[in-house]
Order: sequence, then structure tokens, then C-alpha cells
Amino acid sequence: MEQRTCEHIARLETLIHPKSYECAECVKHGGEWVHLRTCQTCGVTLCCDDSPSTHMTKHYEATGHPVIISAEPGERWIWCYPDEQFVSY
Repeated sequence: MEQRTCEHIARLETLIHPKSYECAECVKHGGEWVHLRTCQTCGVTLCCDDSPSTHMTKHYEATGHPVIISAEPGERWIWCYPDEQFVSY
């Protein structure tokens, strides 16, 4: 059975890739990150849930921006928070 892509991911016309490979919030506060994600609404790059500060999830909770991509070199996937959908590209 083929999974349908959620409307948030389906609406993406082009992907926003990271401008730098650092968590903008961790840099401000002297924190450390494990992996990076880039918001597909505003383009901010923040740390993942494996990182101590979980800045990207906090960004989603504060803004409602639904879709992120991995900002890790070699990883090509999209995640939708509200629909909990993972898609490779």
C-alpha cells in the first residue's frame, strides 16, 4: 500500500537548504548540538531532538512551522511535525 504525502510536504515547491552548519540558538547560548535540521517555512537551522536543547522542536512548538529537512550532509529526508510523516527525497 502506497502512503500519501501529507499536505504540508506536498505544498513544498523548493527546499530551503541550510546557510550554515550550526544551530543558531546553541551558538547564541554556548550550547552543543548533535544533528541539525532546517525549517522549510523560515529557513532557520537548529538542533535536533537528540541534542540537549532540542531547539528545532521548540521552534515548531513556538511558531507552528510544520516541515523540516535534515541539514546533515548526505541525508535527504523531510519531516512533518503535525502529521508525523517522514519522506525521503
